[in-house]
Amino acid sequence: MSLNALIKAASKAVGISLLCSIAAQAAYLKWEMVELPASSGASCGNGTPYRFFVNRTPFTSKTVVMFEGGGACWEKGTCENKAGTQLAAVNPDGIPTNYMSDWNRQAHYGLVTPFTARIDPLTAVQTQSWNIVYLTYCTGDVHAGNKVTTYSDSTGSIAWYHRGAVNAKAVSDWMAANLPKPDVLLLTGFSAGGVGSTVNFPYMRTKVKANKAALLADSGPLFWTPRDGDPAQYPSQPLHNKIREVWGLDEPNGLATELITKYPAAGDTNNLGSVTAGLNKIFPNDRIGYAMFQEDMDFSAFSYTAFYPDISGAATDADRQAALNKRWRLDINNTLSHIPPAANMGYYIPNYRQINLSHCLTIVTFGDTGIKEANLANVGTFVDNLLDFSGRTPVIRSLEQSRVKAPATNLSDLIAQIIGKSGLF
Repeated sequence: MSLNALIKAASKAVGISLLCSIAAQAAYLKWEMVELPASSGASCGNGTPYRFFVNRTPFTSKTVVMFEGGGACWEKGTCENKAGTQLAAVNPDGIPTNYMSDWNRQAHYGLVTPFTARIDPLTAVQTQSWNIVYLTYCTGDVHAGNKVTTYSDSTGSIAWYHRGAVNAKAVSDWMAANLPKPDVLLLTGFSAGGVGSTVNFPYMRTKVKANKAALLADSGPLFWTPRDGDPAQYPSQPLHNKIREVWGLDEPNGLATELITKYPAAGDTNNLGSVTAGLNKIFPNDRIGYAMFQEDMDFSAFSYTAFYPDISGAATDADRQAALNKRWRLDINNTLSHIPPAANMGYYIPNYRQINLSHCLTIVTFGDTGIKEANLANVGTFVDNLLDFSGRTPVIRSLEQSRVKAPATNLSDLIAQIIGKSGLF
């Protein structure tokens, strides 16, 4: 349906005042680029302006915010990512003005996830009729940093602007000033964006004053990890301690310091993963959900490879994958054991799908993400559950026990399995 046809239909339903409002706002139902001013402190890692994208609708105040994923960095080579490696930081050259219309960029016109496509060819989700905010990722710090760090190697030095948290705050401020107060706000994100949506949830949902809010953090877990914990028990400990320093998380204006100072009940600065378990204490009326695969070979590689010689120096790929997955499952189990028994917090953790090294449930399609033993068709069931604010339905908690992949039982699963086997993602 064309924009004019939508306007005519809306005017019949709610009157001429809405028609005038639509006519005054030409950016409805298409991607609008927003460039944040340098005075906001926002920037990409290379110091270029930070740009994000908004797709507004005049028909609802409900809003979904997608935190983009794409690796991370704590050294010169992976921040610059000149080799284009999978675990390095995405968009090292910044965000161009045509980001959403350039198929070669990660957003792929918004089709990277059903959450950012008005009409998705593979998956329908209720947020496709909402206001959509696409929070791009170009800082290499999982949307969490606030520090300019100098990295050096044999080729020279660079100053890298880890400004992810600053960018997210500035986007929140822009939303509060330029979008309607959301009746419902969903923060979500995949991979690095899963971490970003979690740690920026308190500021953003408070700033925009949403009536109701939910979080779906997809495959970007901030695992339960004491600062001085034994890496044999808490495998993410070396990574967490590294990023604390280079991304400025513990500094006075660092995200960890600010969060716990403002919300002491949320957790402990000595355990970054404590925020994962503590969000529901700050927002007991919101709905909090975490999703990931148990055989994720991407985020686990990012988390452990640089810190464990038995992984980086594994004799075979099978040995490497086994060492990754042993630590990954341990981190998952540690974290789940600390999730409080609250009806407004849950998780959705199937075992495996072939797409993208079993990393991210909400990219490309929701197909083949079901937990059949629990009669859960796919992650879309979890999304609908999260967005049920009736007060009668607890957030789903499901960890798939079977490690044997169930055969496709519907067209969505079959298409996802074909995509996975094709190696396109």
